[in-house]
Amino acid sequence: MTAPPTAADVLAAAQRLHGVAHRTPVAQSRTLNEHLGAQVFFKCENLQRMGAFKFRGAYNAIAQLVPAQRAAGVITYSSGNHAQATALSAWLLSTRATILMPHDTPAVKREATLGYGAEVVLYHRLNDDREAMCHALMQAHGLALVHPFDDSQIIAGQGTAALELLQEVGPLDCLLTPLGGGGLLAGTALAAHHLSPACRVVGVEPTASDDGQQSLRAGHIVRIAPPQALALAEGALGTHLGERNFAVIKHHVHDIVTVDDAPIVQAMQWLAQRMKLVVEPTGALALAALLAHARPVRGQRVGVVLSGGNVDLQRYAGLLAQSATTAG
Repeated sequence: MTAPPTAADVLAAAQRLHGVAHRTPVAQSRTLNEHLGAQVFFKCENLQRMGAFKFRGAYNAIAQLVPAQRAAGVITYSSGNHAQATALSAWLLSTRATILMPHDTPAVKREATLGYGAEVVLYHRLNDDREAMCHALMQAHGLALVHPFDDSQIIAGQGTAALELLQEVGPLDCLLTPLGGGGLLAGTALAAHHLSPACRVVGVEPTASDDGQQSLRAGHIVRIAPPQALALAEGALGTHLGERNFAVIKHHVHDIVTVDDAPIVQAMQWLAQRMKLVVEPTGALALAALLAHARPVRGQRVGVVLSGGNVDLQRYAGLLAQSATTAG
């Protein structure tokens, strides 16, 4: 394993992304602040290019490939947002992208990936070995892997979202972020440790995919079986954290909590109704944890990363129409 990234890598990534990635806005809700008894600052990565924070890491990684690698092309596997991020970054940097996607990926994410000019290869989430398929294509075509999360430059790029948040609002008591493979959480932890050392960094993952929580508590990477059903926050469904991610997480992340689907829907409804923000289920994980009281924050300054907004509109409308109790 190459050395895990450092705060210096996050700072370098910020320079690389300057003028390319959007510096997304930070939003607040007075009503939510009153309900929680806290000051909550939302980093709106749902308004990032291609609709998610993933653009930061993918661009940072591909931008550092040597000319021969760019000439051959890149490859990755992703349920959607990293796929789109890799496809768009490849297009911006004049290379081609091949993306392995689960057959049950929401259509909006698959269509957007194709729209950025990538080639999409489908696999079955439960029956196929995506890493073996990826390796075979890499060997056959000389492609460079842009790993979805277990890559130091991916982690560094993702950390720039929290870096911007902290630069804008100052030190925080707590910073929550969605957790899938661990790239965003690890990058966030590096940025927080650099700019706000007393800040408690917390990852939030779906109950159906609690490998991160198990790993942090065990002190080593725990692998779980793939979830048998596609949970609401499909973008955060994983079987294990990356080695580079966990090397950072175990030292700089204070807790990992899990949430069920109901508070995720509640969070999406809150964001749509009160803040006029379209956020996908995975992107709403961190707010869901606050609404479900999975993390006490009364009296604190709290950062929340809204990681993405790529959701099928028909599915989104159905979720908003569900009966749920909203805060406040």
